Amino acid sequence: MPLKLPPDATGIITVDLDALQANWRALAERVAPAECAAVVKADAYGLGAAEVIPALELAGCRTFFVATPEEARGARLLAPKARVFALDGLFPGAAPLLVAADVAPVLASLAEVREWASEARHLSRRLPAALQIDSGLNRLGLALDEIKTLVNEPNLLDALDLRLVMSHLACADDPAHPHNAKQRTAFNRRRALLPALPASLAASDGLMLGSAFHYDLVRPGYALYGGQAFRSEPTPVSPVVTVKARVLQVRTLRAGDSVGYSATWQATRPTRLAIVAAGYADGFARALSGASGRKGGVVTIGGQKAPVVGRVSMDLITVDITDVPGEVHRGDLATLIGPGLTIEAMGRTAGTIGYEVLTRLGTRFVRRHTGGGAC
Repeated sequence: MPLKLPPDATGIITVDLDALQANWRALAERVAPAECAAVVKADAYGLGAAEVIPALELAGCRTFFVATPEEARGARLLAPKARVFALDGLFPGAAPLLVAADVAPVLASLAEVREWASEARHLSRRLPAALQIDSGLNRLGLALDEIKTLVNEPNLLDALDLRLVMSHLACADDPAHPHNAKQRTAFNRRRALLPALPASLAASDGLMLGSAFHYDLVRPGYALYGGQAFRSEPTPVSPVVTVKARVLQVRTLRAGDSVGYSATWQATRPTRLAIVAAGYADGFARALSGASGRKGGVVTIGGQKAPVVGRVSMDLITVDITDVPGEVHRGDLATLIGPGLTIEAMGRTAGTIGYEVLTRLGTRFVRRHTGGGAC
């Protein structure tokens, strides 16, 4: 389908829902017989939960993880028959909202367990929940002393319909890191103190560590959207997103002319510049600026890679197209993320990670979702 950009749009983000569904199926096949869930927090990593969740459900996904209560309520409306877990757990006073949305909080502290159990007793019915164990990430999770308290106060757990016990790996992207085995051992020992429950330890990178990390359920997020953070081998997924922005103007510089704020880049030869309607307000980080003596980000125009020169500003980038063959015209599109321009590469150049690249894509660009029908 030809790319159609509305005349008043600065750029377009295209999300390939067929590729998304294929990624979920590939990961599900890799981890079988474990269940493959989907993490769709932060508006499905910035790609549109309203389109992503139904597409994944059509592909066969039956369990979704979000972060916040608001995200959980949205996911429940989009997938009324699925299991929905809220990773941020139970906010003080939010129990009635999660009950109304039929969402299971991932309880990560004794205080959360007590409050959720109190709500269950108030309603005279057991409420669904997951338990998160701290196995060494030292972020969210029940500490060992809290687990022992739960064991000694069985009335707390008896009030709950516990559906999962889980933890999260700190170094899963590096298969050689000893912390992975250390956390798996801690997870096994601590969950053994609790009632027998389905278990989950691995997310996108953890599932690549092998079947010993799969347990009963894996929770990929980044990998579903084409992310490749695992260091040892490619994750069996394909890119899902492309980002293009409009060329606003083409101009010619003389040798010695500077470009952009603070005049950080100077032309050393007669130079053709394309001014592109993308900036840090659109998720093209200021750290991708190119200066004299320092390479910045890269885009493609006319199928040719071209460097970003000068400072990235809020709304604009300047691209050196001197070596791009053929003509570049006002209204042409520059590719910011696409073939040969991965989210990982952009992240590395900006001094961050592909996760941040995805979730910081701005709202000014038009979003187009393609495919995603029944598989």
